[in-house]
This record gives sequence, C-alpha cells and structure tokens, in this order.
Amino acid sequence: MTALAQLGDANDLKACCAAVYESDWARLLLGPSLHPGGLSLTRQLGELLDLGPTSRVLDVAAGSGASARFLAETFGCRVVGLDYSDQAVEQANAASAADGLANRVRFRQGDAERLPFDDASFDAILCECAFCTFPDKPTAAAEMARVLRPGGRLGLSDLTRAGSLPPELEGILAWVACIADARPLDDYITLLTEAGLMVDRVQKRDQVLGQTVNALRGRLLGAEMLIKLGQIELPGADFEQAKGIARSATTAISQGQLGYALLWAKRPLAGPSRSSGV
Repeated sequence: MTALAQLGDANDLKACCAAVYESDWARLLLGPSLHPGGLSLTRQLGELLDLGPTSRVLDVAAGSGASARFLAETFGCRVVGLDYSDQAVEQANAASAADGLANRVRFRQGDAERLPFDDASFDAILCECAFCTFPDKPTAAAEMARVLRPGGRLGLSDLTRAGSLPPELEGILAWVACIADARPLDDYITLLTEAGLMVDRVQKRDQVLGQTVNALRGRLLGAEMLIKLGQIELPGADFEQAKGIARSATTAISQGQLGYALLWAKRPLAGPSRSSGV
C-alpha cells in the first residue's frame, strides 16, 4: 500500500513529512543539510544557477535552512526559504539571525503546490531532495515555473528509480525518506518540460546516494547505542523499520533501482505565465 493510500489525504501526507523532518530523530540521522551530497552538491547547483549578489533565490522545502544560508554566504545572493513546517521556519529564521544573515535570508511557511509568491518573482529556484515527496508533482512544477522570471533557472536534485521497488520501500517512512515516490529520471524531465521549462543539463550522482545510506546506517547503530546507554532519548523512533528501509535501499542502489540526479532547467524568455490566484 502506498503512503498516500495509507494516510488517505495529500495534506495529511505533507503534514506527516513536515513532522518527521522537524524531529530530532531526522536531524540525528540525516544531519543539518538533510539531503545526499550535502552542501558540496548545493554549491554545484548554485554555480550552475549562476548565482551572484543580485540574484533573488527561492529554496523550496528549505527545511532547517542550511542550504539557503550557505548560498547567501557563498554567492552573496538573497534567499527566501519556503517550508511546510511552521517549526522549521521559526528555527531557520532564528538561525539566520544568529548568523547575521537576516537581511539576506528569510523563511516563510507555505506549500510547494501553492507558492505564496507573485509571478516571475525569482531569478533562481533550488529544490533539493524534496520534489519526490510532493503529492501533486505537476502542480508543484508548474508553480515553480510560474514564480521564476523569464530566463531564470531551476536547480533540482532528487532520487531516481528504475522499475518497481520492494514493499518496504513503498510506505510512509520510505516516502518521507524520498524513496517511495521517486521517479525515473525521464519522468522528472517530462514534468519540468510540461510545466514550461527547458531542461538543459542533467548529472547522475548515484554514488552520493550510496554514501548517504551507508552513513545513515552507521548513525542508526550509533543512535541505538546512545539510547541504550541512556545518553539520548528519541521517543517514537522506529529503529527496526528504519533499519529495514536502509537495508532495502542499499540493495536497490547496488542493483541500479535507486539513484540520484541533478537537473538544471530554464524558463524561456518568451511564453505565457500562469497565475496561482494567491
């Protein structure tokens, strides 16, 4: 049974994802950047987005805000981070203030499928390892195209899949982990193209996914040990399910069923823009 079928409602699924990502459990296992390749891949996305001091950037599903702050510090750009979780937004804004970046980086709550911004508001958009968790991907892609200025660019990184996956990689926790609804690379290209964007560059980075899953398995063992020693508490953490997903993901990666890719797309200089009504 798919994650959406288990919860029965797309908004419930979004809320579930937000709750997991804002938890101490997720931060312990995934680290501050919450995506494969960490800030090294964020830098590469930023470089190919040609970011600079005059760039206005949107980070969709910004989470803790680590990538948004990194982009501002590295490229001097202004960044707006959007996340579904109120708690994540509050903590990210506090971190920006603590880092002296509040004048260049701010965060607000919102839904990727209904972006609360005017048409053509941004020079560049970043979406890291989150697009595959959006229940309505065509609408999310259309919304990103709408708020991107003509000639602006989108940088997207996400899990890819080839063929069917085992049942343990289809449930809610696997969806939150960006696995259950990962799509073939060609599907991402089609979704962006149908939204009115031109995909002009793709890089496969399957190795970073394997490294991330191996690191996660090590952190799971370490967290279990710390809990047994009474040094940390993680109420509600399901270690057996998480370890099962990590084992299955490792097998799927080794068999070429799961991978990771970076995509860059551009909004054409001419063409109609879509209105969201917000």
